Amino acid sequence: MFSEYIHAALELAEYDKLEDGSLVATVPGLQGVIAIGDTFEECRRDLIEVIEEWIVARLQWGYSIPPIAGHTIDSSKEPVAVVE
Repeated sequence: MFSEYIHAALELAEYDKLEDGSLVATVPGLQGVIAIGDTFEECRRDLIEVIEEWIVARLQWGYSIPPIAGHTIDSSKEPVAVVE
């Protein structure tokens, strides 16, 4: 579920070159998701990590996660029972 969502986000990613030659990446619709790298590969790796952390943070805070290209991540608001 997460990997499909992240893959869809990467397909929408927008990359721009900064004055110092490094790259910055954002994903439209994912507020606060920003990655920077000296190369495209480094920027993309950073973007994957940032998206993963963004998803986890939103789940922890109980915020919704917007759908991307039909992919969604939903969290249950019900507590999970632990069976021992």
